[in-house]
Amino acid sequence: MNETIFLSAGVPDPRREPEYASTADIVAIQAAVSALVHVVLGRRLLVWGGHPAITPMIWVAAADMGVDYGGWVRLYQSRYFKDEFPEDNARFHNVTFCGDVNNDRQQSLRAMREKMLTDHSFSAAVFIGGMGGIIDEYDLLQKLQPNAKILPIASCGGAGRKLAENNKNVPLDLWNDLDYVGLLHRHLGIAVAEQRYLRPQDQPVDPKLRLRGQVTSRGSDP
Repeated sequence: MNETIFLSAGVPDPRREPEYASTADIVAIQAAVSALVHVVLGRRLLVWGGHPAITPMIWVAAADMGVDYGGWVRLYQSRYFKDEFPEDNARFHNVTFCGDVNNDRQQSLRAMREKMLTDHSFSAAVFIGGMGGIIDEYDLLQKLQPNAKILPIASCGGAGRKLAENNKNVPLDLWNDLDYVGLLHRHLGIAVAEQRYLRPQDQPVDPKLRLRGQVTSRGSDP
């Protein structure tokens, strides 16, 4: 069963791309990322390309939830940015490093994104804040995995808002519902009663057996 979630997120830099920074709500971006982690971690595999402002949120949340960060999160990074890698990356053994292509930023990012979006099959992709790279990841995802459900969180602004503006039939609650936990439970189809598991291999294949009261021996607290 295809349940892996793709995250494309970032905090816009007004010096680099003021167009996206002008609409970005940094507090909302942080809240939406934290909500996604709360809804997904220990329940679904989460895949993304690391952003230095967001990666620490996921580390801390995983520790607080008592789940194996290295098991539930797959992080992709290009060696073009090797001087910017967080030191803790090596500790978790869950980072796929992609080669530097001709010492060129755009070529290196493209190669990393192609690998990230072909190594996994995604049920949904969540877009939060960010700049032009979020648009690039969306375009590539549409080409490589057109069946993934697209969730641009428009209320956070940034490139995620731009995606929502450019897509027809974006649900209204992606624009105005600031209860991001409830929003993501609904759109990702993850029941509030679903247990978390320390490692992916502990999780029953049958979703019905994951609900509290059904399997309790290996699940962790909600």
